[in-house]
Amino acid sequence: MKKRIGKSRLGKPSIISEISFYLILGMFCAACIIPFIFVVIISFSSESSIREIGYSFSPQEWSASAYEYVFQLGDQLWRSYFNSFFVTIVGTASSLLMTIMYSYALFRKDFKFRNFFTFFAFFTTLFGGGLAPTFMVCKQLLHLSNNYAALIVPALISPFNIIIMRTFFTTSIPEELIEAASIDGSGEYKTLFKIIIPIAKPGIATVGLLTALSYWSEWFLAMLYIKDSKYIPLQYLLMKMQNQADFLFKNASVIGVEASKMLRDLPSASLRMALVVFIVVPIAFAYPFFQRYIISGLTIGSVKG
Repeated sequence: MKKRIGKSRLGKPSIISEISFYLILGMFCAACIIPFIFVVIISFSSESSIREIGYSFSPQEWSASAYEYVFQLGDQLWRSYFNSFFVTIVGTASSLLMTIMYSYALFRKDFKFRNFFTFFAFFTTLFGGGLAPTFMVCKQLLHLSNNYAALIVPALISPFNIIIMRTFFTTSIPEELIEAASIDGSGEYKTLFKIIIPIAKPGIATVGLLTALSYWSEWFLAMLYIKDSKYIPLQYLLMKMQNQADFLFKNASVIGVEASKMLRDLPSASLRMALVVFIVVPIAFAYPFFQRYIISGLTIGSVKG
């Protein structure tokens, strides 16, 4: 009788390799998650506990004073939250549209000025006009001041994102597909929006995530062009709050004895961590929306024959 042959593990890693892989992956995940948990714990630690034992996973005293201090901003806090969400959503959508159209033109080999616009995009990654000329163009020529456009337009186009998108088009979209669409009478815009974009969702999701992170974290543009509190984004508002708290602590000796006593209970170290929580948590919820597209993009090369 023939002996039964067990299931072959040809091409599969051994059990020891799998266990080792999962252990390494688990440690990597812990290295990413534990620091954020640590930040949350510190944000709920009292200032007296931080002064006595420093940063710790088990503070001597818990306190929500840092969050109470932030919530004292009242309506301005929620207005700034709205500004950051509005700028991030509108800016990301507008930037993606312009990046896709620019990259698609560079991807098409039959585009007459392809080399010029490729060099034009690449040149800006090496040389820039500097802060002073940029400020003069945005402030005096484009009149970007105290409006949402001042937070969106200066960061609308990124040469790095254009290069990423063009490379994705080149490696994942066959030229025969465009030729077939052209033969069927499809115009350039119809080909782009009906055929190319559905195929390029992984690349678009990757660039969209990078753009959203850039807009959400931006505060420098607000410092340059925004004076009206109605348009201040969250990041700039929280940064101003932290600077004010630091200024009070550094000058506590010259503002009077009574004020110095009040400053002892004012959160400083825990406030920094609370501000991190306010900024990181909302944008963290954006990752699940992009994850499935990014993962599918990683597997595109494996299914090509």
